Amino acid sequence: MELNQYLEVFIEESKEHLQNVNDQLLELEKQPDNLTIVNEIFRSAHTLKGMSATMGFEDLANLTHKMENVLDAIRNHKLQPSSQILDVLFASVDDLEAMVESISSGGDGKRDVSIVVAQLHAIETGESIPAASAESLEQEAVVQEGPMTYDPFERTVMMQSMEQGFVPYEIVVRLSEACLLKAARVYMVFDVLEQVGEVIKSVPETQKLEEEKFGHEFTVTVLTKVEKEELKKRILKVSEVEDVRVNIVQIETEELTFVEEVQEQLQAIEVEPQHEEAANPKKTSVGKQQGQKTIRVNIERLDSLMNLFEELVIDRGRLEQISKNLNNSELNETVERMSRISGDLQSIILNMRMVPVETVFNRFPRMVRQLAKDLGKKVNLEIVGAETELDRTVIDEIGDPLVHLLRNAIDHGVEMPDVRKETGKREEGTIRLKAYHSGNHVFIEIEDDGHGIDREKVLNTAIRKGLVTAQAGAAMTNSQVYDLILASGFSTADKISDISGRGVGLDVVKNTIESLGGSITIESTLGKGSVFSIQLPLTLSIISVLLVEMGTEKYAIPLSSIIETAIVKNDQILYAHNQKVIDFRGKIVPLIDLKRIFEVPNVEEDELHSVVIVRKGDKMAGLMVDSFIGQQEVVLKSLGDYLSTVFAISGATILGDGQVALIIDCNALIK
Repeated sequence: MELNQYLEVFIEESKEHLQNVNDQLLELEKQPDNLTIVNEIFRSAHTLKGMSATMGFEDLANLTHKMENVLDAIRNHKLQPSSQILDVLFASVDDLEAMVESISSGGDGKRDVSIVVAQLHAIETGESIPAASAESLEQEAVVQEGPMTYDPFERTVMMQSMEQGFVPYEIVVRLSEACLLKAARVYMVFDVLEQVGEVIKSVPETQKLEEEKFGHEFTVTVLTKVEKEELKKRILKVSEVEDVRVNIVQIETEELTFVEEVQEQLQAIEVEPQHEEAANPKKTSVGKQQGQKTIRVNIERLDSLMNLFEELVIDRGRLEQISKNLNNSELNETVERMSRISGDLQSIILNMRMVPVETVFNRFPRMVRQLAKDLGKKVNLEIVGAETELDRTVIDEIGDPLVHLLRNAIDHGVEMPDVRKETGKREEGTIRLKAYHSGNHVFIEIEDDGHGIDREKVLNTAIRKGLVTAQAGAAMTNSQVYDLILASGFSTADKISDISGRGVGLDVVKNTIESLGGSITIESTLGKGSVFSIQLPLTLSIISVLLVEMGTEKYAIPLSSIIETAIVKNDQILYAHNQKVIDFRGKIVPLIDLKRIFEVPNVEEDELHSVVIVRKGDKMAGLMVDSFIGQQEVVLKSLGDYLSTVFAISGATILGDGQVALIIDCNALIK
């Protein structure tokens, strides 16, 4: 069977099962006596093992098999899930995720998991769990590999060889502790075996054996017609071989049947629409979902569809321009109808690209648990609005900023349990991760009930680092002071740790969010907690803009940044600190002359000035232009790497008449 055609399905299914295992392990930690949760984890692990074996990823199958043994012991009441056992299971899931990620990026999915395998084996046999960092585990892990597993190809080879009179043997060879040239002894053992038969598998794999990345024991599977005792005698003739154990391989027909079932399931997933539970996205078994009919589509196809539609939007603008010039009633009606239909099509395509933020949020409970444990804190993470949808492009970028903000909330925000108790709070701190829609934007908030931000401490640090003067700092609002923690290199941590203290993180958060056309605001009350609020556009591809003209050039200003437009007379323009300003509804707003910034050839000054009032957070500015053209939906095109450093320009678009209009980055201008 050609397995490559199922690879993409295997990767997606594996990620879903691993996410389910992660989620259920977190639940098991809260409800250690709930066997329903254990059974759910076991089912996902069992299915993943079968799929991995079918696809030939033996490292994945071996590790999952070890996890299964521990889970089986828990559900049969032989083990009680302690914090230490759960830590090892979480570490196993980390390794499994890394393997799947390796396969996803074109790798072979192989990984050195000897340490975690040794820990799982120790749990299974009731021994003390070895430390993850111990060098001695290298040897122990090899000893404790457990029964070897074989992929369908290897099993088929063995079965066909048995029909011809060959016997498959599993040979465990132990070298003496004093052996110095282990790789040479391995070579000699292989040489002996290849003289009497054919070696089809080794654990560890041959590359690790050659590099001596094993303890003093390794296992080889060989097909031969030589008797068991004769084999043992020949191998023991190799110097520094201390012990040899030879066993006939038992091919389990039950396992083969299970593999065939998984193959059928994978085929069913590929050719039939999937049935997923709309209310509960978690899967219980492969190919047995019920509910809304869905089908997987490669994201590259959606990107291609979006690119084609973007071209259609450009042509739509061109048609509208031609229709307006010709003023033909029939043409006008047709163009209007086409505009309505393409508008509906635009909504459908954009919705197809929408992904629930749950795909990003899902990895945070595990991270928060581990980080809180490392810091000796008690933290409960509440997730609200995980079903809120965002464009796939935004989803791909927003993960890292949220990781930084959550780490910041746990490290700087939530206090130690004894400190919280002294101040009358519950020992367990709460971090709320909330997402919701508002207009054409999505808001993501990270709220904690911790210490809050100390205005004076932030201000003193900023003055010491030369970010502000003492005089300017005294006049700053709380919001302006809190924004200082987003500056590059800023940190109020008393000591540098693995988690924070180097002033790296929040400035990256700010830059990433602003590059996505979003913004971040901070609110805090000392002693009660802080709220970091991120505002993001729903999509990045097609945006609504106000087209403006300066000289003979046209520019586009995103509507999401605009408060309103105004006409300003010369006598209404004031000066403050050599800066043009206007009085806008009782607020002093600076004026920015775009013609000077973008070096537009000078035209005669007019008595009246067209001004676009834009906002970034609580800051405002007035952009001076020659005239307004009107509102339009345009396709945002990147300027490419060569022009990525152009100031205050976020991209370009092609207008209906074929002209190129540059899209203004209001955030950069206000900054």
